[in-house]
Amino acid sequence: MAASFRVAVAVTCALVLATACQGLQVGYYNKSCPRVEHIVRDEVKKFVYKNAGVGAGLIRMLFHDCFVQGCDGSVLLDPTPANPRPEKLSAPNFPSLRGFEVIDAAKDAVEKACPGTVSCADIIAFAARDAAYFLSRFYVKIDMPAGRLDGRVSNASEALDFLPPPVFNITGLVGSFAAKGLDAEDMVVLSGAHTIGRSHCSSFVPDRLAVPSDINASFANLLRRRCPANPTPGNDPTVNQDLVTPNALDNQYYKNVLAHKVLFTSDAALLTTPATARMVLDNANIPGWWEAKFKKAFVKMSQVEVKTGKQGEVRRNCRVVN
Repeated sequence: MAASFRVAVAVTCALVLATACQGLQVGYYNKSCPRVEHIVRDEVKKFVYKNAGVGAGLIRMLFHDCFVQGCDGSVLLDPTPANPRPEKLSAPNFPSLRGFEVIDAAKDAVEKACPGTVSCADIIAFAARDAAYFLSRFYVKIDMPAGRLDGRVSNASEALDFLPPPVFNITGLVGSFAAKGLDAEDMVVLSGAHTIGRSHCSSFVPDRLAVPSDINASFANLLRRRCPANPTPGNDPTVNQDLVTPNALDNQYYKNVLAHKVLFTSDAALLTTPATARMVLDNANIPGWWEAKFKKAFVKMSQVEVKTGKQGEVRRNCRVVN
């Protein structure tokens, strides 16, 4: 345990130092494209006000992008003859990951204002930030640093390697986040994004329903009514991750964890150690506590393994490399 802790600390420090050297900063485009953040926010607002689920998808997109090849827009790349299986076609992303059309719209608008200036990776970060702002009813205001470049590599197998699955226990979760320079508290805080969005039944059936578990009995029965016993690609409905405030980014998730009314094993796992259970209690019961921590963890996640210099490029089209 001590060795693992030292490794996690070393990785975190390395990432923080690398980010400082790489020049991510708030207001990065103030001179080169001063309206970029307003442009992206306007596009996000159009989509999120029509469908809150798209906002949940954008927040999830940033997480899924950053955990694979770093925060470099690699999750946006379409399949090509040379690369028929990019990240977006991996099991964790397809068909559930949403929001690609928002990034396309934002990129088109930004390109008209500032051609060849703003990376797709930064647009994802801005869009996810803005989705959190709107879904929290303007409560979660995040200053998002920028300066990321777009990557040229996207591989479906890496998504399976690095994205923590919903069946992970607390050891797997902590290890997965530590590998990206994020600590146990970051993991607990970022898990709070499960207060919005929907999940396919196959993500938790039969893992949570077929055998006795700590799930609330009435909640389990409700899920059984909504989900087939053996979901298939042609019969795999979705359910809200939070049945209480499904379209609000708030701390209701932690109240659901305490009530054993959560979908995933990875959600329930937060109560399996004293330290993470204490974090759940604080996030559930102290007004403003989770939101303040979420802002910091969100920015920290957005800085994972960013690319600068010759490591990347500014794509003209977010779906293909230049």
